[in-house]
Amino acid sequence: MKASDSLIEQLKQYRRMKPLIAIKEFVMIVICTIPYAIVVNQILVPHAIVGGGVTGLCEIIYFASDAYVPIWLSSLLINVTLLIIAAFTVGWRYTLRTMVGVLSLTFWLKMIPVGVEPLITDAFMGIILGGLFTGCFLGITFLNNGSTGGTDIVAMIVNKYHHLPMGRVLMACDIIVIMSAYFLPEIQSAGTQKAIEKILFGLCYTFILSTAVDWVMNRTRQSVQFFIFSKKPDEIAEAIMTQAHRGCTILEAEGGYTKNPMKVVTTIARQHDSAIIFRLVHSIDPEAFVSQSQVRGVFGKGFDNIKDKT
Repeated sequence: MKASDSLIEQLKQYRRMKPLIAIKEFVMIVICTIPYAIVVNQILVPHAIVGGGVTGLCEIIYFASDAYVPIWLSSLLINVTLLIIAAFTVGWRYTLRTMVGVLSLTFWLKMIPVGVEPLITDAFMGIILGGLFTGCFLGITFLNNGSTGGTDIVAMIVNKYHHLPMGRVLMACDIIVIMSAYFLPEIQSAGTQKAIEKILFGLCYTFILSTAVDWVMNRTRQSVQFFIFSKKPDEIAEAIMTQAHRGCTILEAEGGYTKNPMKVVTTIARQHDSAIIFRLVHSIDPEAFVSQSQVRGVFGKGFDNIKDKT
């Protein structure tokens, strides 16, 4: 199917929008690392609670070295190594966004001082608010094709090939780090009971963070179905297939009132693809009639595997 001259021009306009979309994503990634750094430096570290992941590992290094190795420095060194792995597994585009997130998080970890007194004096309330705060913004980072590095890279790799909830993968990786913090002198000095409490606080923080990530991600990872009624069905189908990278089916239909023959474009996509599809349809036919509905259980290429549900 050859695209018409008008379609080619419309696709050129869409491509011109891509840099603006990328800039918006980079800005969101930078903004979302600020609350992450605040929670780590102003809540977790003052309460001597290890939050898991690479940041939690950096906390362990920080406490074990008696604050000689700052969190931002060890975080940068570890993440640079993981970025090299990400470049050959997830891809260079993801690595670029992850690099932005890593450098931004490193910057804010350095600029935001480690609090002598915790921002929230009650430890339990601190981990609840901190977990929700960090998890929601971390989910937004993922939705903008970014990452703060660390175990996020592992979660992205697993999610890419197996469609597992990212929060669950993160939690599995974080538990190992949190449990190892039990042997830190900083935690052991408070006594066995307090040490166990701090480990439990770290586990609760990770669970809340992971739940918040899943909540944010699942709101946009849901699948949706489109029925597009337009006078330019071929152009719209071509644009969706070439730009949104989603398959389309063109249905032969007939107007119930006019009895005129017409074509209807239908496609199934992820929720986060909706904005791209709407922009494409609007750029080609602003008068198109579009019906969008959520679907439950989509299996096949580009979605969940059937064997995962049997």
